[in-house]
Amino acid sequence: MLQCTLQVITAVSIVMSSSGSSVSVSALLVVLLLIGGPPSHGVDGHRFGYSKPDQRRWSKAHQSCAGTHQSPIAISSHRAVPLYMPAIELVGYNNLLPGPMTVHNNGHSVSLAIPKTDASVGKHPYVFGGKLQNEYELEGLHFHWGDKNNRGAEHVLNDIRYPLEMHIIHRNKKYKNVAEALGYSDGLTVLGFFYQVTEHDAPGINTLVRSFGHIVDYDKTIQLNHTFTLQSLIDGIDMTRFYTYKGSLTTPPCSEAVTWIIFPDLLELSVNQMKRFRTLDTGIHGSPMVDNYRALQPIGNRRVFVRKVNSRYTGLEVFEGLHHSKWDWVH
Repeated sequence: MLQCTLQVITAVSIVMSSSGSSVSVSALLVVLLLIGGPPSHGVDGHRFGYSKPDQRRWSKAHQSCAGTHQSPIAISSHRAVPLYMPAIELVGYNNLLPGPMTVHNNGHSVSLAIPKTDASVGKHPYVFGGKLQNEYELEGLHFHWGDKNNRGAEHVLNDIRYPLEMHIIHRNKKYKNVAEALGYSDGLTVLGFFYQVTEHDAPGINTLVRSFGHIVDYDKTIQLNHTFTLQSLIDGIDMTRFYTYKGSLTTPPCSEAVTWIIFPDLLELSVNQMKRFRTLDTGIHGSPMVDNYRALQPIGNRRVFVRKVNSRYTGLEVFEGLHHSKWDWVH
């Protein structure tokens, strides 16, 4: 944990020295949140909650939470705009992740932090494709889930809210760190995956779920004594089919710096694995960590795009005619 904290302080120091200005407390908050550092608090010194009154208070401490490009949203396959674009390419997802990885109960989710070492320079997993103009490097991942199996995911797809949603966070490589990336609309991309509950344990997620017994209490962490690949978490997902839109972080300070990529194919976990998530504690009066998802936000004038798949499509059409920066562009 100390090493992780020092990495964060170093990252923030880089931004301060390079920009000549101070980094906001909100930026530091999200750095800690995304990479699994110390417990995150709002700028007023209080941890944020997910009750309806708590969520209404987010915008009082964080102005961006009242913005017009907020997440999550309800996605409809009938209203999404079909668009020719490249598939999402995952580089390094089949490589064993560098360790030691840290699993953290931060009071509002469970996160996995992957260290960046000298040995991993140039080898850290990254993604590109879709409407992304740059390569985006892995920062970490976390989950959102419900008290019951009819809710928990943050995004809603075709009027269905699934019981669990995983977010894999990536930072635009042209920015030095997450703190800097938060200041730009193309700063981050998050891959979102839905889970459905089945009878049998899913081997991919079981690696993480087994560690939950050590982090039941708030702010507990455990370093995994083994590693795995990111691909093992998402086996079976068709990466050529996805929705994408411009949005925000779904936790304070709600920075509108995220390109969301949501996959409709479903991952699986068992009833028992789902129950393990619900054993975690928020650290607030013994409250279980459940229903940690944000209310749906207005889409407004934004477009949600769905990748148009055509067997004759070569990908050249995208680069010849598509202006990636124009998110209201329709094929």
